[in-house]
Amino acid sequence: MVFTIGSMREMRADRSGMRNAARIAMLSGARTGARRRTHASACSSVAQYTGLFGWAVRPGARAARGGSACSCGDVRCARPGAHPLSFADEVPAGASAEQAAEAWAQVPGAAVLLPAGRSFDVIDVAEQPGRRALARLERMGLRVGPVLLTPDGRAQFFVAPGAADELPALLYRMGWDDARLDLRCLGPGDHVTAPPSDHGGLGPVRWLREPRTSAREGLSQPPEARLLLGTLAYVSHRARACA
Repeated sequence: MVFTIGSMREMRADRSGMRNAARIAMLSGARTGARRRTHASACSSVAQYTGLFGWAVRPGARAARGGSACSCGDVRCARPGAHPLSFADEVPAGASAEQAAEAWAQVPGAAVLLPAGRSFDVIDVAEQPGRRALARLERMGLRVGPVLLTPDGRAQFFVAPGAADELPALLYRMGWDDARLDLRCLGPGDHVTAPPSDHGGLGPVRWLREPRTSAREGLSQPPEARLLLGTLAYVSHRARACA
């Protein structure tokens, strides 16, 4: 058999095209597989939050990396990737794994948001002061509830509901009412992003202290805000003073 220069070139081009097609198919399959794993992880987490911990879950918007565009479709969105989807139904506390999976199948790719003001409120501080406060609180033997770390450098401490309304009075009684503190409380109407979701396109949210359950009592209730607030206020004040 005789091969001409033209036929050799065609064979090489065919082989190159086949390799490129295989590579594209492999990458496409990898992306599809990654999406499936992400969806499965979100469904598993939603089922755990609703069924095991007794928290409601709201499907949330997602944002492109860097937080430039929000999946809600509003080009003027003030909080890209950090708010609930207005058209999506909440997955109620107590939902079974099957109910959670069915609900999440309606909103593929949605972020997992937990509403504050029901089972818990959240005290939000800068990450490094939050880490120092957590170490202090645990050395003192105080029970600390779940703590989230956000990709924009915040630590979010879960406390008993009602803290948002009580915060000004608590700070006043502790002598911190006139201090400039990088500290706020999230309550009714607010949401926090929960793992395994990204927050605002900036990166994934992580647990610094995961929710704890016991076989006898189930999920332990978050501590009263007054038990943590003094330490959180102190480390926040020190961080500002040393900045």
